[in-house]
Amino acid sequence: MRIVFFLQSLISDWNHGNAHFLRGIVSELIRRNHDVEVYEPFDSWSLKNLVRFEGYKVMDEFHDYYPDLYSIRYHPENINLDMVLDNADLVIVHEWNDPSIVSRIGLHRKNNRGYILFFHDTHHRVVTDPHSLAGLDLRYYDGVLAFGEKIRSIYLENGFIQRAWTWHEAADTNIFKPIKNTGIKKDLVWIGNWGDEERSNELREFLFEPARNLALKCSVYGVRFPKTAIDLLYSYGIEHCGWLPNYGVPQIFSEHLLTIHVPRKPYVKLLRGIPTIRPFEAMACGIPLVCSPWDDCEGLFRKGRDYLVANNGIEMEKIIRTLINDREYAQEIALNGYETVMQKHTCVHRVNELFKIMSELNGVNTEFKINEKITTTEK
Repeated sequence: MRIVFFLQSLISDWNHGNAHFLRGIVSELIRRNHDVEVYEPFDSWSLKNLVRFEGYKVMDEFHDYYPDLYSIRYHPENINLDMVLDNADLVIVHEWNDPSIVSRIGLHRKNNRGYILFFHDTHHRVVTDPHSLAGLDLRYYDGVLAFGEKIRSIYLENGFIQRAWTWHEAADTNIFKPIKNTGIKKDLVWIGNWGDEERSNELREFLFEPARNLALKCSVYGVRFPKTAIDLLYSYGIEHCGWLPNYGVPQIFSEHLLTIHVPRKPYVKLLRGIPTIRPFEAMACGIPLVCSPWDDCEGLFRKGRDYLVANNGIEMEKIIRTLINDREYAQEIALNGYETVMQKHTCVHRVNELFKIMSELNGVNTEFKINEKITTTEK
């Protein structure tokens, strides 16, 4: 098949965690011998910030880790959609695109029925800023791929589109995998971006205070930390280590005893059941994971077996202390999580799900072979 993606950026994952998943999906499609092209705007916000803060060298480093991946950078006013989408079988447009491009691709689909067109939503704005979705013209899209059941239902209930499927994110296990322990350097690591004050209080309760009270050696990686936040970290004795590319995460996990996940408020109160990409990746790397309150109402994992939950800061301290002192128990939790990811939540699984969704639309009989290099499709 010829498959075309329109993304915010494939090259940059600066404050763009969805790039982790999308890199994995594109890699898996290429592995199965599909013809894949990725388009990202020339002035991509994520890439501009990556280069601004980290320099151009990181673009070369990306290609060192992903030699088969590339993207075509385009200017929206100059792109020729007739040429780009010629002979396409599948087109996926990520939600972090300019609305004008989203609409133009939809209009192209109206007049060209030879391909399937999906809108891919991996953000909470459908509930936090619904007017932004109402302004998108999705009339000619074949459906929405939503990274959680709640988002899927909102699209349908509000009449934004007629068809939608739940398509969770997952771990790119070519990158996220256990690394043999070469020496533990610290106790606890948290990887995440500061954002827009969406979890500041939660970070203080579930990360900063437990780290200080237990005198942990703790690292924090991420971007968009204002000086006040960095100063706050250091006041708790926590080191801020800055941006970390997704391909560097497994090595960092291997140097720490455990990690925690602190969901942003929208995913706790409004979008229950959506874990975002971080828990998938932590479990795939075989590190014990502890979460602040989060309701896995879609049953993706086994609470209390694949990961542990602390309902408040006091519980977080107790759980962390237990995992540090009882390494056998910690390894049991890590192994359970790893097994669940490998059984259900890899990019291989998600590509299979994608093809099954396509088969619902076009009546294709698709044979899925998870462990083989090529997935055959017969019309």
